Amino acid sequence: MLLRLAYLGVTNALALLRLLPMSDRDKDAEILALRHQIMVLERQLGGERVRFHPADRAWLAALLHPLPRTVLHHLRLLVRPDTVLRWHRELITRRHAARSRPCRAGRPRTLRSIRALVLRLAHENSGWGYRRIHGELLVLGVKVAASTVWEILHDAGVDPAPERTNSTWTTFLRSQAQALIAADFFETVTLTGARLYVLAVIEHATRRVRILGATPRPSAAWVTQAARNLVMDLEDTGCQVKYLIRDRDGKYPAQFDAVLADAGIEVVLTGIRMPRMNSIMERWIQSCRHELLDRTLIWNQAHLLHALREYERHHNQHRPHRGIANARPLRALPDPTTEPADLARLRIHRTDRLGGLLHEYEHAA
Repeated sequence: MLLRLAYLGVTNALALLRLLPMSDRDKDAEILALRHQIMVLERQLGGERVRFHPADRAWLAALLHPLPRTVLHHLRLLVRPDTVLRWHRELITRRHAARSRPCRAGRPRTLRSIRALVLRLAHENSGWGYRRIHGELLVLGVKVAASTVWEILHDAGVDPAPERTNSTWTTFLRSQAQALIAADFFETVTLTGARLYVLAVIEHATRRVRILGATPRPSAAWVTQAARNLVMDLEDTGCQVKYLIRDRDGKYPAQFDAVLADAGIEVVLTGIRMPRMNSIMERWIQSCRHELLDRTLIWNQAHLLHALREYERHHNQHRPHRGIANARPLRALPDPTTEPADLARLRIHRTDRLGGLLHEYEHAA
């Protein structure tokens, strides 16, 4: 114990003698360097190897380079003094290289708005290649190189036009919405246990619904006559339909498709067990069940047809639909009331349908 104490006293005395010829500036530099090393060690607690970041190397090199080499050899550093001097040489080299490098402006970066426009044209036109998009930009008065358009598409991961020309089902529905209707059967049970089948059709563009009928036995003759009634109704209303979407239900006879084909309407079949391909029709059936069939007791076929006709009028003339910006299929939205005086004395009248099952609200006269 006494020997150890004597050794520490001698070493500390020699350390004090070493500090005597050092200036205050050198001492401050040494203190800052030691503190920074402690910070590096605290930052990497638990690590197997001490790692200095580029910022750490630059800081230590700037602090310790002015010190004499003899002083550096006596400092308690985590690296060798030669390593600190090498860091300083690399720092000076990079600094001189940055100053001596000629200023090159280069080609300016493409504006963000132009990049967004190129990607928009590619997204909205799957059959357009980069040269077709380049030509459209020239029509719009935007002058860029064709190679720039290719680079923008390549960086965004957009495939070439031949690999993007395959139309998806969603694209088909959106592009043909004005000339597209969908049909489907759904069933309900009366109080007596009789099972009734309902055939309905919906227009994709306007969301107008047509109840074609309800029957306990959807025979081929009944379904074919429903198709004829549908064709006559479409002609009377001037609705130009080119496609009808339906599933592969066996209730549709061959005459059903033949009647539609004679009227210029092509039948598009959905995939097997893929109700999402007829999602708009399926969504309406869900709404009909939730708002009508699940909330009323059906006595017989006549009662079911009466309830469905009332719900059809409510759906087409009053109920807003989120899929078409809260519009109504057969009636336009009224002009919004913005006058504070009118809003202060609102008089709303309620109309009940089906004994209060459905409520409709309008301004009182």
